[in-house]
Amino acid sequence: MSNPALTTASVALDPTFENVWDELLWRGLVHVSTDQEALRALLAGDPITYYCGFDPTAPSLHLGNLVQLLTLRRIQLAGHRPLGLVGGSTGLIGDPRPTAERTLNTRETVEEWVQRLRTQVERFLSFEGENAARIVNNLDWTAPMSAIDFLREIGKHYRVGTMLKKDAVAARLNSDAGISYTEFSYQILQGMDFLELFRSYDCVLQTGGSDQWGNLTSGTDLIHRVEGASAHAIGTPLITNSDGTKFGKSEGNAVWLDADMCSPYRMYQFWLSTADADVIERLKVFTFLTRAEIEEYAALVESEPFRRAAQKRLALEVCATVHGIEATAAVIAASEALFGQGDLSGLDPATLRTALDELPNATMPAGTPVVEALVTTGLVTSASEARRAIAQGGVSLDGAKVADDETTVQGTLPGGVSVLRRGKKTLAGVFVE
Repeated sequence: MSNPALTTASVALDPTFENVWDELLWRGLVHVSTDQEALRALLAGDPITYYCGFDPTAPSLHLGNLVQLLTLRRIQLAGHRPLGLVGGSTGLIGDPRPTAERTLNTRETVEEWVQRLRTQVERFLSFEGENAARIVNNLDWTAPMSAIDFLREIGKHYRVGTMLKKDAVAARLNSDAGISYTEFSYQILQGMDFLELFRSYDCVLQTGGSDQWGNLTSGTDLIHRVEGASAHAIGTPLITNSDGTKFGKSEGNAVWLDADMCSPYRMYQFWLSTADADVIERLKVFTFLTRAEIEEYAALVESEPFRRAAQKRLALEVCATVHGIEATAAVIAASEALFGQGDLSGLDPATLRTALDELPNATMPAGTPVVEALVTTGLVTSASEARRAIAQGGVSLDGAKVADDETTVQGTLPGGVSVLRRGKKTLAGVFVE
């Protein structure tokens, strides 16, 4: 398979599926749902309004949220109207974690994060045409409501016994931490959101992670009780690696969608390192490649796994979708140059510096002997080992072999940096003062 032109990420429905519901099933995006036949008919018919909510419990969305963002986009491409809900009120509460109570953020912090998340959500949806997206904030209808009105108009429709059975609540009740009334009430707030959107926009479908199923059905049940109408929910699977580890976590750090919190280079490398056992499922969930294209990559994983063609396409598509094609092109150039397949001196300075941030690195003055730099960056354990590696021809600086242990680091690459290499694949960065 030839390399795709580096012009844009593929964003389109697979034309081989007549109904987006069938495409969602094939991509493995339906872990749990309300009536499947009703959903198939609903999504095959006239345009509907549907939504997904994102709570500002952090200053950025992450890869788990990306599943929802791309699901919203897929359904919009089928002609339906998305609502992206940013939870200005639910973000002040936070949905219950399985083990412990959340720390409440200040109103000012939540307000700032609402704006940041709104900007991120907007990047993934189209705001043009007859099925243009809308962004809504649940603080707009929650803030004006008094506690008495909330209890009379919404709370009376909930039964405590049913609420206690929800997975998130049950897990906390069985933990040492217990659960506060604040977080216990979260499911009522989310149910009220669905009811409000049903009334204001005729919204009849909510999507979310399967771990949110109790909150999703809180809304469908409330709409049925209050309005006597049917509404639907789709719970996408929680993505895990084939070895059972949690997806999207690396040494305790989430892979954020904000470039300042996770550089495009780190995101690209994250996808590039996907295991063969996981890469085809990742292509289904996180890209818009067609079934035929993905089947071709599946064959390549079997026949030529050493080429890592599927991983390269996955990294290209997702990084371009999240950060844009120009940033992705710069990242690919940096990745190839760092590993000996390109010109280091022609790289974008900012991209090169962020790439070196992901490698072992050190800051040192211009003129530092390369022997000292090798030790300081951890490529060797001693000066004698550094000299021996140089004598054996196994060290390069800024792409050129180091022939003399008197060589010094000058930071001649773009942005005032240098790249040390020991052997073929062991790299370190030097930020020259």
